[in-house]
Amino acid sequence: MSNNNATTNLKTKAEGRVLIMERIFDAPRDLVFKAFSEPERLANWWGPRGWQTENRKFEFKPNGVWHYCMKCIDKNQGEWYGQESWGKAVYHEIVVPEKIVYTDSFADEEGNAVDGMPETQITMEFVEHEGKTKLISRSQYVSIEALQQVLDMGVVEGSASHYDCLDEHLKEVQQG
Repeated sequence: MSNNNATTNLKTKAEGRVLIMERIFDAPRDLVFKAFSEPERLANWWGPRGWQTENRKFEFKPNGVWHYCMKCIDKNQGEWYGQESWGKAVYHEIVVPEKIVYTDSFADEEGNAVDGMPETQITMEFVEHEGKTKLISRSQYVSIEALQQVLDMGVVEGSASHYDCLDEHLKEVQQG
């Protein structure tokens, strides 16, 4: 695993068509899992810094759908300011508080997959680690080329920022 330049807290590695990312959070596993499984919590931190997330639909169950919109609200992000990015997840397997398996895709406002954009099978594992939680994300793409496409789009840098937002959310929740 290599440390990402965007943050030394995120470890990443590519194995064939799978991108593996790991980060340790100073929070109990149940709390980290709730940050992914409760819509109010998820909307508070999901997305890179400077973006706000709105849940359009959230069904946290096997075959359930999460349809959301991220909007850039940071004027300092230049041409990104005001842009929207829609996403859709379909949950396949949920083991509370250990694992979430879902398919992730770029979507439009109606929740339809965007042609030409890679779909990803993601397995999130929540592992107790010395009183903290190790989050292991395995994103499997249809091809090495699809993985390279999202790497070129900045998925690692975006994920690092995304996990920084999660870390801040977890600290706020624990401080009460």
